[in-house]
Amino acid sequence: MNNERKLNEIKHGEKISSNAEKVWGHSGKAGKFRVKRRIDLMVEMGKITEDSMVLELGCGTGEFTKNLANTKAGITAIDLSPHLLEIAKNNLKKFHNVKLEIGDMETLDNLPNNYFSNVVGNSVLHHVDYEKCLERSYNKLIVGGSIFFTEPNMMNPQIALQKNIPWLKKMMGDSPDEIAFFRWRLEKVLRKLGYKNIKVINFDFLHPIMPSLLVDILGVPLIFLEKIPIVKEISGSLLIYAEK
Repeated sequence: MNNERKLNEIKHGEKISSNAEKVWGHSGKAGKFRVKRRIDLMVEMGKITEDSMVLELGCGTGEFTKNLANTKAGITAIDLSPHLLEIAKNNLKKFHNVKLEIGDMETLDNLPNNYFSNVVGNSVLHHVDYEKCLERSYNKLIVGGSIFFTEPNMMNPQIALQKNIPWLKKMMGDSPDEIAFFRWRLEKVLRKLGYKNIKVINFDFLHPIMPSLLVDILGVPLIFLEKIPIVKEISGSLLIYAEK
């Protein structure tokens, strides 16, 4: 990660540390629904059990890590922001299966190669040079190990505007260098890096600020939109799964 971008991310972590979960859309009922679904899909697709060794990239305040830790897997969770990591340490102090470290996702220095069964992250690749991160992640996996990431979909109209208009990006709480992804470009990069069984799937039509009552009514039905050709292309997020 170049120094300017790295400094921007560290400053951004400090700026949002007091209300990070709200900025990320995790604090309301819709946000919690989205997080639980991501965890459930990650555990199911990645076959994460208490015997798994999981590397979580960009753990932030540790709220996502906390849910993942309930699997009893061995988890190494890293983040570039010392401010967010301090909050994570407090949130995760009862979990003895979690190790927290300052770390750069583009280098993954001081982490062993061919060691982890899973490398995972929730909305983290769009903060970094994702090709470097995916290449380093490949090296850290055991043969047959898998990655699982969820990232913003550039085909979604709101996200396309938010990521490409600087003043709107700032107003929405994004860091200056954030991007979003096209599904087919991610598939191409993963193939180039040697990954197998690649799946980049449209999902998430549930908006994080949706009122609680509507979440109860629409949370599950909105999942069906992910199966409809053409319509699914404007989903809010992309699920990224691949194996070494």
